[in-house]
Amino acid sequence: MIELLLVPFLEAAVRTATPLAFAALGELVAERAGVINLGLEGTIIAGCLGGAAGALLGGPALGFAGAALAGMLIASVFALFVVRIGTDQIITGTALTLLGLGITGTVFHVAPAVVGAGQVIPTTGPIAIPGLSAVPILGTALFRQPLATYALYLLVPALAWWMGRTHAGLALRAVGESPEAAAAAGLSPRRIRTVAILFSGLMGGLCGGTLVLAQVGAFNEGMSAGRGFIAIAIVVLGRWTPLGTAGAALVFGGAFALQYLFQSLGSSLPYQLFLALPYVLTLVLLAALRGRAAAPARLGR
Repeated sequence: MIELLLVPFLEAAVRTATPLAFAALGELVAERAGVINLGLEGTIIAGCLGGAAGALLGGPALGFAGAALAGMLIASVFALFVVRIGTDQIITGTALTLLGLGITGTVFHVAPAVVGAGQVIPTTGPIAIPGLSAVPILGTALFRQPLATYALYLLVPALAWWMGRTHAGLALRAVGESPEAAAAAGLSPRRIRTVAILFSGLMGGLCGGTLVLAQVGAFNEGMSAGRGFIAIAIVVLGRWTPLGTAGAALVFGGAFALQYLFQSLGSSLPYQLFLALPYVLTLVLLAALRGRAAAPARLGR
């Protein structure tokens, strides 16, 4: 009985953690450069819209490309105002989140033929890796997943190596700690921060694309459902490291999966309590870990 419940729970946890990890890893790179991108929620919902539109035009591959481009478009506006003009990061990010939610909601209602309700969006189903997927319990959870999850398995260690072992990764971290010292060493903090923000937008867009193309199979207004803000919390809980961020994303993926598990068990508790679980977990963990991790020195400045 326990195994019958555990296997689908773990599989759902990994699947649900995938889009969160994409968004959080992008935010990690931006924050390592000293930029907190509160517009991440806007890039995610833009990625949802771009992914749905692209998939309807040319299938899932074009959908993921459209999601990435949509996320980068929102991020480019954020980079323009924050890096080039010098506006406040928090205010600008909040405005872009509202803009992204407003634009996508308008398209959903005004142009239903594009991504409206009833549109059948091509999706990518799970692909079992021969041999590994047959491992008891963990095999199904880890190796019977969509391609996006397998891409993430490669991205996390690659990003950890890049940030810790390459000149470009060290330059990124230097800008987040002291832009003045980085500039004195011949680096361009503006260029590095701009690239980091665009990467954050690309990853946020892929988060939205994964939601549409590998999970839901449809676009709905506001379907990002606060994942951008959860991703920012995941970076903090992961202590600004790729491996820690991926682990924290898995914890929140488990929190989302618990919703489905509790509801499938026919609990008499109001379902709203289960829906609130990931957000309550965010508050609890942030309060518990307050002051235990050092953020980049110039984050948000």
